[in-house]
Amino acid sequence: MESIAAGIPGAQSIARAAHLLRLVTAGGAEGAALHDLARDAGLSRSTAHRLLTALKAEGLVDRDADSTRWMPGPELFLMGSVAATRYDVTGLARDIVRSLAVKTEESAFFSARRADETVCLLREEGAFPIRSFVLSEGVRFPLGVASAGLAILAFLPDHDVDTYLERHPDLDNTWGGTHGERPLRTRLAETKERGYAINPGLIVEGSWGIGAAVFDRAGRPEWALSLTGVEFRFGPDRMAQLGRTLLAHAHELSARIANARR
Repeated sequence: MESIAAGIPGAQSIARAAHLLRLVTAGGAEGAALHDLARDAGLSRSTAHRLLTALKAEGLVDRDADSTRWMPGPELFLMGSVAATRYDVTGLARDIVRSLAVKTEESAFFSARRADETVCLLREEGAFPIRSFVLSEGVRFPLGVASAGLAILAFLPDHDVDTYLERHPDLDNTWGGTHGERPLRTRLAETKERGYAINPGLIVEGSWGIGAAVFDRAGRPEWALSLTGVEFRFGPDRMAQLGRTLLAHAHELSARIANARR
């Protein structure tokens, strides 16, 4: 994610530390290895270790003594608990995500937009025994990648879409040719027309997903509901049914959020 602090003198270390914090939290309950964190942050192992050690001293990250993997720290939990009173809407979404999983029997998710990414906040397993494990709590994807981010990006103003694509001209290098600007714009247009996004196994072969944007009181797409499952469960007839169910739940959650924040 492009740091908004990039142009502020003296902010490079803070931006690097913040990036590492996001990567650590994206590792979920299993944590993240130092070499993976250094690689994903574009840092040397020594620089990454130095920053992580400083964050650990402040309680923002922790290091498991047995696995040596890095995990979110206790101070981060306390900070998040305070921030939740202003930003957290998972309490409003939880029963809707559960209802979506029960009615469709697929894995259901609630994700939030954070700058140029989506981050998964809730996951609820469906009853169908074969599942997709592409997404879990804390996992981040760029907007336009995976069904939740595609749904959110599709309903942003055209100018915001243009500037986003200008900031990220290399999505296809990381996520494959189907995420180049031309095919991505085609999927964005299809998503707006259809009302929900479809990911036909573009991240992991055979793992399909659909996503619908959830809007704030001002009509901005700040969250998304999504479903994932194996390809044969997402045939044309059932896809239309899943899409209608997903949109109904997304509309309900949008209304709930708007009413709660009056």
